[in-house]
Amino acid sequence: RHHPLLYEQQAKMAPDDSDTTTTKKPALYDVLGSATAGIFSRCITHPLDTAKARLQAPASSHGVQSSTSPYRGTLDAILRTYRCEGIRALYGGFGAVIVGGTPGTVVYLSGYAFFRDSISSQVQNWNQSRADGSNGDTTTKPVLTSGQEFLVHFASGMLAEAVTCIIYVPVDVIKERMQVQQRVPAAATHATQNTQYTGSLDAFQKIVKTEGMTGIYRGYGATLASFGPFSALYFMFYERCKAWSRERLLSQSRDGIQINTPVDDGDLPLAYLVGCSAGAGALASWLTSPLDMAKLRLQVQRGRAATA
Repeated sequence: RHHPLLYEQQAKMAPDDSDTTTTKKPALYDVLGSATAGIFSRCITHPLDTAKARLQAPASSHGVQSSTSPYRGTLDAILRTYRCEGIRALYGGFGAVIVGGTPGTVVYLSGYAFFRDSISSQVQNWNQSRADGSNGDTTTKPVLTSGQEFLVHFASGMLAEAVTCIIYVPVDVIKERMQVQQRVPAAATHATQNTQYTGSLDAFQKIVKTEGMTGIYRGYGATLASFGPFSALYFMFYERCKAWSRERLLSQSRDGIQINTPVDDGDLPLAYLVGCSAGAGALASWLTSPLDMAKLRLQVQRGRAATA
C-alpha cells in the first residue's frame, strides 16, 4: 500500500530548518504530490493486487470452500480473470481505493514522518543525557545506534499504521470482497453464480445493512497485525538500505571515483532509490505474507457468512 518513493519525495520537498535560504513550500504540495503518485501507481498495480487476493482467498465451488487454488500463479490469475470476467474484474474495489486509500496514504506518510522525527528526537535527548549526565548542551546530539534506529523505524511504522487503519480497514474490506467475487458476463445466462456487489458504494451499503457499521471495522486487529509489521519492516529495511547506499557512494568518492550526485538523505541517485525500494518491499512482503493471507481470509469469510 505504501511506496517508499512517495515518502522519499515528501522528504525531499520538506526544507531543511537549518537552511534559511530555502523557501518553505505549502503543505498542499506534499498532499497533492503523494495523492497523484498514489493514484498513478494504483492504476498500474491494482490488477496485480487482485491476482494476489484471488490466490490468497480460499477457492469455492457451489458454496463449498476448497484449500486448492484454481490458479497456477499470478499471471494465470490475471489472464483467466480477464478472459472469463473482463477487465472490470481486475479493477474490483478500485473506486474504494481511490476515494479512501489516497487520503489514507497521505495520512500514513505524514504520520510516519511525524512519529519518526518525534521518537528520534526523544532517543537523541536520552542519549545526550546519558553522555553528560544532564540535559545541558544539546547542540550536538549523538547519533542513534543501529539498535535504536531499528526501534525508531519499527515503532514509527506501527504507530502510523495504527492511526491510518481507521481509514484503511473499510477500504480493505470493500476492496477485497469485490476482488474475490466472481463476476458473470451478461451473455452467460446459464451461469449459476451471481455478482454479490456491483460497485464500491454498493458493497459499502450492503456491508452496513447486513453487518452494521461495526462490520467494516471488525478486521481492524487483523489488518493492524498484518500491515503494522509490514510497514515497520518496510521502512526499517528502506532506511537501512539508503544508509548502506550513502556509505558506498561516500567510499567511492574517497577512493577517487567521481560521483555527480549528492549523497545526503533524500538526494540519492534514482537507481539507488529504486533498488532500496524494491528490495525493502520484497523482503517485508515475504516476511509478512502469512499475516496478510490470514487477514484477507478473515475479512472475506465475514462477508460470506453475513450473506449466506
